[in-house]
Amino acid sequence: ASVPDVLKEGRSIFEVIKERDVLLHHPYTAYATVTDFIAAAANDPDVLAIKICLYRTGPQSTIAETLIAAGEQGKQVTAVIELKARFDEENNIEWAQRLERAGVHVVYGLVGLKTHCKLTLVVRREHGALRRYVHIATGNYTPTSSSTYTDLGLLTADKEIGTDATEFFNYLTGYSQQQNYRRLLISPVNLREKLMALIERETANAKAGRPARIIAKLNRLADPKIIQALYDASAAGVEIDLIVRGICMLRPGVPKLSERIRVRSIVGRFLEHSRVLYFANDGDEEVYIGSADWMPRNLNRRVEVVCPISDPGFRKYLKQEVLDAYLRDNVNARVLLPDGFHERVQSGPAEERFDSQIYFEGRT
Repeated sequence: ASVPDVLKEGRSIFEVIKERDVLLHHPYTAYATVTDFIAAAANDPDVLAIKICLYRTGPQSTIAETLIAAGEQGKQVTAVIELKARFDEENNIEWAQRLERAGVHVVYGLVGLKTHCKLTLVVRREHGALRRYVHIATGNYTPTSSSTYTDLGLLTADKEIGTDATEFFNYLTGYSQQQNYRRLLISPVNLREKLMALIERETANAKAGRPARIIAKLNRLADPKIIQALYDASAAGVEIDLIVRGICMLRPGVPKLSERIRVRSIVGRFLEHSRVLYFANDGDEEVYIGSADWMPRNLNRRVEVVCPISDPGFRKYLKQEVLDAYLRDNVNARVLLPDGFHERVQSGPAEERFDSQIYFEGRT
C-alpha cells in the first residue's frame, strides 16, 4: 500500500488538504493516511474539535485510542457510536464507555435509525477564523479490515461540505432538525429523493436522444422503487452497468424490461466494499461515493452519507480507472443472468486476462 504523493512532501496534512482534495483508494492507498489525519487533528494545538461516526470499532482501535488522547488533552471530541452494529455490539459498548471516561461526548445516534455513515469532521482555528476538514468514506474506521476490503475515501476542505458536515453532526446530536444540505446526500433526509432524480434525469436525457449512462457499484441492490426507476431508464434507452457484490433483486437482460441493464459481481482477493455512482448527465458527468447501498433499510432506516466528487481528475479516475476496470475484469467477475443465476466470466483463447484488483495495485 502506498501514500498519495501529495502527502509525501513532509508538509502538514491540513496544508495539503486546504490546497486540494485527496482521494484514497484502499487497500492500495495505505490506511495510515486516515489514522494519520485523525492523529494530526488530535495533536494539533489549533484543532478545536473532532467529530466522528463510528459504526465498527473492533477490539483494538487505534482511532478510538487517538480520540481518547484528544479528549484527555481538552479538545472537544464527539463520537457517534452505533451500538447495534452486528457482531460489534460488545466492542462498541466497551469503547463508548472508555471514550466517555476520557471526556469524549458520546452519542448513540437517532432513535429508530442505525448510524451507518463513515464521516469525520475536524474544526481548526486558522488566522482568527475556523476552517473545517472532512473525511468521508465508504468503509468503516477499522484499520484491521482495511487491508482486505476495497474502499474509497475523500479528504476535503470544501467549505460547503464542511458546513454540511457541521449541520449533519448537529442533526445527529439533537441540536437541529436540518433537512437541507448543500452538497451531501443524506438518508433518511434527501438521499432517496436525490437518487431517484439522478436516475430520472438520465431517463429524460435518453428520451431526448442525448447520451445517457449509469454505472453503480454497490454491495446490495434490493430497493423496489430504485429497481423500477432503473427498469424505466432501461426502457427509455439508458445504458446501465451495475457492479453488485451481493444480493441483487433486479433481473437484467429481460426483453422489454431490462434489455440495457447488465449486472456483474467481483469476487477476488479483496472484499469489494466501496460504493461508487456514475451518471453521464449529457456530458457533464457526476460521480459520488458513500456508505449507502440501494436497499430500503439504507434509504429509510439508516443514517447514510453520500458525497459528490468535484475534482475533475478524481471523477475521471473513478470512472475510467476504477469502474471501467471492474467492467473489464475477466478473472474475478460473474455476470447475473435473467434467470437469477450467475455465470463466471471466462477470458477467450486470444483474450488477455485482466484482474481489476491486480491492476489497481499497479496504478496507486
